[in-house]
Amino acid sequence: MLTEMFALTFRALLKWVRNPASIVPGLFTSLFYLVLFGNSFNPANLIPSGTGQGSAVLQAFGGAPTYITYLTSGVICIILVFNMAFGGIDLVLDRQLGYLNSILTAPIPRAAIYLSGVAQNLIKVFVLAVLTFIVALVIPNGLKLPSSFNALDFIGIFGAFTLLGLGLSFIFTALALSVRSIDSLVAIVNFLTLPVTFMSNAFFPPSSFPDWLRAIANVNPITKANEAARLLLINGSLTSSQWATYGWDMVYLVGFAALLGTLGTFAARRAIRPE
Repeated sequence: MLTEMFALTFRALLKWVRNPASIVPGLFTSLFYLVLFGNSFNPANLIPSGTGQGSAVLQAFGGAPTYITYLTSGVICIILVFNMAFGGIDLVLDRQLGYLNSILTAPIPRAAIYLSGVAQNLIKVFVLAVLTFIVALVIPNGLKLPSSFNALDFIGIFGAFTLLGLGLSFIFTALALSVRSIDSLVAIVNFLTLPVTFMSNAFFPPSSFPDWLRAIANVNPITKANEAARLLLINGSLTSSQWATYGWDMVYLVGFAALLGTLGTFAARRAIRPE
């Protein structure tokens, strides 16, 4: 099964690399959120200069030295959510063009088809996430890493993003295999992605939310991934209590990925049938 999965994944990634138009929009989305949103919605801008309260406002954002430092992980999560959601369009096209039916008649395990879709989407968004991280570092007044930041912190940050992306890839790949038209996929995705994104701490801390929205945000896996990543982005070296928070967030994300993996596998098994 692994051979077939790798072959199908390689085919999809080769198509993606050969089409720059599928990569560039993701980078422009990152640039848009980091530069435009990060500066126009910077909460420190609301404080008149000379009052000395701008830094106090940013303390509410986990002690981030700049708003873009706080925002970076949120933008990466947005890239994950939207690219995972719309990444299934290629699978819908494969069904419509008859390619999916042709591989279903070949001696290829059904699980290889599903897992190749999960793998290709995860690799694509991981590349875009790393590029977004680099963009945040190079833009003016952008991401400012702590002096103690090291390679292990980088791995810890992207470990959280990978678990979030894995769970999203499981469910959105199953969704793409279940629908029969791009219009249906786009309608469902548009209905799901915006509420899930804004009911999280991607842009602002949940402490600023009303009680009912804070309760939802606190169980949102996007919030957990952001919280884990921001602890390392802002602090670098963590205290014992911060490590405990990071650990529980990662356990939550592992459970999230396992749950959606189970649901996605069940849905994909029912959906992958020749027409």
